[in-house]
Amino acid sequence: MVLEATMICIDNSEWMRNGDYSPTRFQAQADAVNLICGAKTQSNPENTVGVLTMAGKGVRVLVTPTSDLGKILACMHGLEIGGEMNLAAGIQVAQLALKHRQNKKQQQRIIVFAGSPVKHDKKSLELIGRRLKKSSIALDIVNFGDDDEGKTEKLEALLAAVNNNDTSHIVHVPAGPNALSDVLISTPIFTGDGEGGSGFAAAAAAAAAGGVSGFEFGVDPNLDPELALALRVSMEEERARQEAAAKKAAEEASKQEKGGEEQSSSQDATMTEHASGGTSEAENKKNDFSDDDNALLQQALAMSMDEPASSHDLQDTEMSDATADDPELALALQLSVQDSNKDSSSQADMSKLLADQSFVSSILASLPGVDPNDPSVKEVLASMQSQSESQQKQDEDKAAKKEEEEEK
Repeated sequence: MVLEATMICIDNSEWMRNGDYSPTRFQAQADAVNLICGAKTQSNPENTVGVLTMAGKGVRVLVTPTSDLGKILACMHGLEIGGEMNLAAGIQVAQLALKHRQNKKQQQRIIVFAGSPVKHDKKSLELIGRRLKKSSIALDIVNFGDDDEGKTEKLEALLAAVNNNDTSHIVHVPAGPNALSDVLISTPIFTGDGEGGSGFAAAAAAAAAGGVSGFEFGVDPNLDPELALALRVSMEEERARQEAAAKKAAEEASKQEKGGEEQSSSQDATMTEHASGGTSEAENKKNDFSDDDNALLQQALAMSMDEPASSHDLQDTEMSDATADDPELALALQLSVQDSNKDSSSQADMSKLLADQSFVSSILASLPGVDPNDPSVKEVLASMQSQSESQQKQDEDKAAKKEEEEEK
């Protein structure tokens, strides 16, 4: 790997506002500068890069040679565009900055972006080139924009004066749809002098900037075949791991679905069993209730169909059994029978008194306002007498029947 200190000279003149390079000349130049800084710092951890501007009020050093890529990229923001490019002064200031580098073992290189006309003549540029060669400073030139006032010829003369063993390069980038950084990727400014380290760094920087290198994984297999193979194997392993994880997830999902279906089927079976058991129990209970109802209904019908005589006989037998078991109950029944006999005898005496017409007439005559000779009163008395006679006759018939039964 080349240990190198690099100064990048940026053209921020009024010509950088043109849009013949997408999106503008200045923005295209800024993208290319970012890629070059990334390539230089990644090719060797001890490499340093500095940036200066060549237009405006004068040459201005934005950042001295440093290995801090963030500091280098940050200096590109907020740059002002204006004035004319002073190529000679910019190269001389860059030479002075490299002279005061911290690590004297670093090789020196200046990269110039020239996107506007060059006002200096060819001889002055050749003189500057010889001084750079004497100081062992390599020079890379990026020529883009219009070719006005022999710009290309002057830059070629500058390169010829500084070139030593093909360590310096010039790249002409015509206007077109391709970005400035895309064209510079395949040039020696990015790939270096064939050591391979700068080429890898350039490819990595290009991949970080959006993969514009066109190679798989952003690495040229011709420059670093071992790295390209390692990246390819790593990618295949990662793809296999992802496929295995996806397959495992699909199997788990299918198992969960099957488990859910089995659980739901078992629940359905249990519910159907409970439902069938519940219906059978309800039917059994209903049948039991219907049997009880039928039995009660039949008993009620049988009781209603029995004759009164049989029911009286049953009651008599039941009473006799009860009196045999309980003497107190027998005594109570005897008293009730005697009371009924007394009532019947009193009723018979009352009917006899009512049958005595003279007695009833005397009672009615003693009542105030009652005439015993009234036809209505006589009619009532006659009906009462007939009822008492019929009742007396019935009582006599019952007594005769009872006597006959006792005799039998």
